[in-house]
Amino acid sequence: MPYNPNIHHRRSIRLKGYDYSQVGMYFVTICVNVGAHLCVRPHLFGKIENGKMILNDAGIMIEKWCMELSHKFPDITLDVYIIMPNHFHAIIVNNSGIVGADLRVCPDIGRVCPDDVCENAILGENAILGEHAIGGEHVGSPLRAVVQWFKTMTTNEYIRGVKTLDWQPFNKKLWQRNYWEHIIRDDNAYQRIANYIINNPANWDNDKFFNE
Repeated sequence: MPYNPNIHHRRSIRLKGYDYSQVGMYFVTICVNVGAHLCVRPHLFGKIENGKMILNDAGIMIEKWCMELSHKFPDITLDVYIIMPNHFHAIIVNNSGIVGADLRVCPDIGRVCPDDVCENAILGENAILGEHAIGGEHVGSPLRAVVQWFKTMTTNEYIRGVKTLDWQPFNKKLWQRNYWEHIIRDDNAYQRIANYIINNPANWDNDKFFNE
């Protein structure tokens, strides 16, 4: 299906009142920016062969910065993740220095997120579109700061790869402006999303990002 820029609204639709720096698990999806004149997301990070993701040099670079996340943000843990040809899925854990908390439960989420929004926000299909901070400083590492740092570091190194290693150029920005996030509320949701991430390469032909 050709990419339709009108499908995704450009405004921020983060959960108002929810502190994204508190203890919790988040399912995050970041997509490559749409290619010039192609109306599709270019496959910059490798290819799928026999149901497995084969990273190219650019994909290996992306994975390197994945491993650096917890060094830059000590309260952040990268759980299950997958680098796909034109997007990135991950479960990000925000520990925020609290020991013994159930990291798969989002506390008091009912007061800031109607059930129809939360329960339907599964596997990125109706996830929350993250963009700007709600306002104010938070304890721990706000998710937006983690994503922005990851985008910045990978973009800078990708630019060097284009200039010196003949990597495929990108259109204006390496990553699309926003990212998709879903608060993981319980063990069932965690298992469902983790399995989705793990099996993403095997299901690539049916992935919504395959021809987007």
